[in-house]
Amino acid sequence: MPEIAVDGVGKVYHSAGRQVTALGRVDLTIADGEFVSLVGPSGCGKSTLLNIIAGFLEPSAGGIRVDGKPVAGQIPPQLGYIFQKDTVLPWYSVRRNIGLGLRFRGWPRRKIDERVDELLKLGKLEGFGEAFPHQLSGGMRRRVALLMSLACDPRILLLDEPFGALDTHTKTVLHQELIRIWRSLGQTIVMVTHDLDEAITLSDRVIVLSGPPSRVLLDERIGIAHPRDVYSLRESEAFAQAYARIWHVLGQEFASVEATG
Repeated sequence: MPEIAVDGVGKVYHSAGRQVTALGRVDLTIADGEFVSLVGPSGCGKSTLLNIIAGFLEPSAGGIRVDGKPVAGQIPPQLGYIFQKDTVLPWYSVRRNIGLGLRFRGWPRRKIDERVDELLKLGKLEGFGEAFPHQLSGGMRRRVALLMSLACDPRILLLDEPFGALDTHTKTVLHQELIRIWRSLGQTIVMVTHDLDEAITLSDRVIVLSGPPSRVLLDERIGIAHPRDVYSLRESEAFAQAYARIWHVLGQEFASVEATG
């Protein structure tokens, strides 16, 4: 049984008296422990689909199942989510930010401290537990956001453009860190990104969505073995071939969307 099953999911919005179909019919399955990225033209419904999987939005058609159970507008308990915007609380230290979800769940203080210590080590942030967000670099803040999502040990992690605002060097460092953490913990990850290089670097599969009303144009398995070294990966022939195959479909879709304006 797939961990996440997307069955004929569609989404229609009503705005200013108009009906806008964001998602046409999307079908896909994601297995336990896979890293899958969603790419496509702007406005194709990538984030909408991610939010339906999360239970933040209800589909207009079709449905989502996680471990065979329907997601009917309710957030699955095994879910973690990293938003595009920074959600690290500026008035809390790194340690308090990471432990926040555990406090809400009623964990005792000693257990919270032990778990936060584990996560600080995992994220290579030992020594920064008492620092405040304004004292951190952008990359370190994104690392804190990741650790906040990992604190409650989610089996599924949803990422919405998690590295979009970062410079190339910081993004590359975090790509390596995310691969290391994912390989260590084994979560199922679904990521929305506009960066095809990023999608190929990180993912087991890259899903290309069409312009609205969206459908799956390509489901490309990335045949690059792990562990991956992101610093040399993009020079490899396997990376170039994967990029060419995906861009052949994605580039044509960009051109089609632009032409129909």
